[in-house]
Amino acid sequence: MTRGCAQPLPRLAKTSYPARNARESRSMIRILSLSLGLVALAALGGLWLTSAPSQAPGLSLTPVPAAHAETAPQIESFTLGDPDAPIRLEEYASFTCGHCGAFHDEVFKQLKAEYIDTGKVHFTYREVYWDPYAIWAGLLARCGGEMRFFGIVSTIYQKQRDWIDPNNPQKTAENLRQIGRAAGLGNDQMEACLSDAALAAALRDHSAEMTNKAGVSATPSLVIDGQLYKNMRYRDLKKILDDKLAG
Repeated sequence: MTRGCAQPLPRLAKTSYPARNARESRSMIRILSLSLGLVALAALGGLWLTSAPSQAPGLSLTPVPAAHAETAPQIESFTLGDPDAPIRLEEYASFTCGHCGAFHDEVFKQLKAEYIDTGKVHFTYREVYWDPYAIWAGLLARCGGEMRFFGIVSTIYQKQRDWIDPNNPQKTAENLRQIGRAAGLGNDQMEACLSDAALAAALRDHSAEMTNKAGVSATPSLVIDGQLYKNMRYRDLKKILDDKLAG
């Protein structure tokens, strides 16, 4: 059965033990990454980011207020494929969700090759932010602009088990910086991106707005021509797309 990563509850994750297999390992990534800062987020209702470039982006003492509509950065979702394609597909995904990592490994590559690159599907990536680490990854992914976004996103998912350290935010931040350097981002550029509290708040608020509007409560979720679907195997997605194209 194909599953997804549920929206976290405002409590600490239970104690975790070494995974017995790859599937358990991916699921544990999600649980462990939520443990850092989840209670603070729930109790105080804010998002915390450090402004000191020498430290990890992460929890500081100053909450970021809700973004004001007139001053907040405008969040645009990134897309792939022909805007005039007959099918519109949106993926709602979180960078710390193990099931999203599996989706990008097992489903997205085939989807891109067979439907997006061939002009059959216009794809929109909807970023979901339910924990601090995901926001750090999102700030990094957007740091390279439209040209580098999907390349960085791909690397974040490919190296998901390597860059997330639930017990060490400084190490997690440095792991993300290494991904950025490999993508051609400069140190000063990354520090500016990772310290952008206004963008972080805007991403958080946009995520909440989009997931609530679409009815998304778990990741990955797909919206195909306006209809919401849960995570699925490629063969099931292929059938839905082929039926639409045939109709």
